Amino acid sequence: MSTRALRRLRGKQRGQEALDLGDLTLGDSLEEQAEGEAEQLDVANVSHPSDKKDSSRKAKKNKAQKNFSNIYELICDVDNEGEKISPDEEAEKPSGNKTSGKEKNDNRDTDKPDQKETSTKSLSGDRVKKKKKKKKTKVTSEDGQAVPDDNIDLLLENLEQPNGLSLQNEDCGGSDRRSVLHVEHRNLNPETELKRYFGARAVLGDQRPRQRNRQFHRSTWMTSPKDSWPRFSRPGISMTLLQSKDGVQYFTFEHSRDYQQVQFKFLDAVESMDPNNILALLQLNPYHIDSLLQLSDVCRIQEDQEMARDLIERALYSFECAFHPLFSLTAGTSRLDYLRPENRAFYLALYKHMMFLEKRGCPRTALEYCKLILSLDPDSDPLCMLLLIDFLMLRSREYQSLLQLYQDWEEHRNLSQLPNFAFSTALCYFHLSQQEDMDPEESDKQRRKANQMLQNALIMFPGVLMPLLDLCTVQPDVTVTSHAFFGPKSQIGQPPALAELTALYVGRAYNVWREAAVMLWLEESVKEVLLRVDAKDPQVEDSQNKRKQRYQSAPRNIHRHVLLSEIKEATSSLPLEVTTQPLMGFDPLPPLDSVISYTRPERQHVGASNESTLSLFFRSLLPNFNLQGGLRQEDEMEVARAGQELNQEVNRLMVAMRDMLANIRFQEPPREDNPYRDEDEWD
Repeated sequence: MSTRALRRLRGKQRGQEALDLGDLTLGDSLEEQAEGEAEQLDVANVSHPSDKKDSSRKAKKNKAQKNFSNIYELICDVDNEGEKISPDEEAEKPSGNKTSGKEKNDNRDTDKPDQKETSTKSLSGDRVKKKKKKKKTKVTSEDGQAVPDDNIDLLLENLEQPNGLSLQNEDCGGSDRRSVLHVEHRNLNPETELKRYFGARAVLGDQRPRQRNRQFHRSTWMTSPKDSWPRFSRPGISMTLLQSKDGVQYFTFEHSRDYQQVQFKFLDAVESMDPNNILALLQLNPYHIDSLLQLSDVCRIQEDQEMARDLIERALYSFECAFHPLFSLTAGTSRLDYLRPENRAFYLALYKHMMFLEKRGCPRTALEYCKLILSLDPDSDPLCMLLLIDFLMLRSREYQSLLQLYQDWEEHRNLSQLPNFAFSTALCYFHLSQQEDMDPEESDKQRRKANQMLQNALIMFPGVLMPLLDLCTVQPDVTVTSHAFFGPKSQIGQPPALAELTALYVGRAYNVWREAAVMLWLEESVKEVLLRVDAKDPQVEDSQNKRKQRYQSAPRNIHRHVLLSEIKEATSSLPLEVTTQPLMGFDPLPPLDSVISYTRPERQHVGASNESTLSLFFRSLLPNFNLQGGLRQEDEMEVARAGQELNQEVNRLMVAMRDMLANIRFQEPPREDNPYRDEDEWD
């Protein structure tokens, strides 16, 4: 087996072998040279006399291999020898005991590869034994090759042990999930994608680092620290490893005592409904995560996109500086539980940063962050990234990745039951059939597959067609609008969860359907579907029964995804129990079974003597008002209930005001046909 294969079995990369500088001497001593000449004479006596020239060449070659003036030349030579050995080693098969001189003469043609192999192993292996012992093992390996077989058995035994961290990162977590959720470090930087589009000179320009007043920051993968940021000091966030199970590492973020006190002050600032209080807290604690997230939402509402994005990048930088040494962004085997409030901020920061990248025109970079969020908890998927990843793959033209995800996850996640995957996979096959470098037969096969999948999607989700055509500003045919299958009945008769999923997909992905070729293909498929409906295809009735039985109520993570997406068509279809809840930007729709590590201390109730006149007036409106003492426990519960109802009413009012402002259309005043008309003249 070659050194390259052994290196891969050990989980090492090229150039990572432990080098012993004691053996890398420029010249050998006289004793070593004498020993080497003695060994060469022994080999020459055993071998055939006609092979003396070959043995002298080997001696010169061995002597030349001992003289190295550079360590890196040794590494390159070892790799080159490993590449040359592999075809010879496949051809030769070691026999049992090779001790007789006759067997040595029969195998004299394989002495040279064996000599290379043993010298390679002596350089790349662990240098624990002494040099004389190494020479003994070299002789035995030249004769019988027993040592490499023992090493391979040991390596295979080590492979079966689940304790190796390097092997866990490669093989564990399932081959399908690792291939889908694999993240590349270079694709996490948006400048990589912008350079691909516009060139490095257009992206970087004349950016030269200033030598004076230059701050040295820790190198990170997700964000690049800016000189305009406050000086970084650890805010009190750390990451710990909870457990390692089946090759998957479970981590969690933890807050220190000081950070918990800042968190309590932040909650007080949020309850005050004044962004200035959050800004004052952020000036004292410039890397407090929840303050950065909440203030970023405020800046985004005020249309300050640059400042909002900068705050999110600062939060990601603070998180990355707190990573555990074993936490990996790219392996796909690191998990974070969304049930813990300390971990939710990391999810939300990644999501908001991903949305900024998508709006900035970097869909490939946004796709990497989407896969990163999905890899943190692929089973629960708390932010429901499966409703978004197909759109980002279509935007970045990763068609093969989308099909691989659909094929690998369809069996255990039923992706075909989601409207976004049902339509996106069909569109993916269509784009593949339109590629010019594809074989005509393969192109026809892809086109037939696309037609079949699009027709099945239209039969399963008929409520997608009319809103999609409306947003694409396409007037449908009369036969389509008048048909009962695609008419208004298909919109009204949808279950609530299906209506939410349909509105989410149409509001997000209508731009990828606007191409002329895609519209012609959609028109042909709609006509075929109408023919199948009129012919009473059994699949139509089967799909109708499935829609009635399923999609009755959406899980909480889908509601959370719709709230974070801020798509107007989808948020208007949310149920009332979601829209009436108080929603906070730093923790939207938290899980009902959260794992709380620390609780906020109860605020002490202030007596009536210290209250202001206005607060006394509002409290006097309560039926159980008592001027002498404070509120009883029952009264406090009633006050809390009344405050919750007040918050619900305010949220309802805000939703109604938002819808009213969105539907306002200013009409232009009517134009006069005769501007010279007399004002006193009657119409």
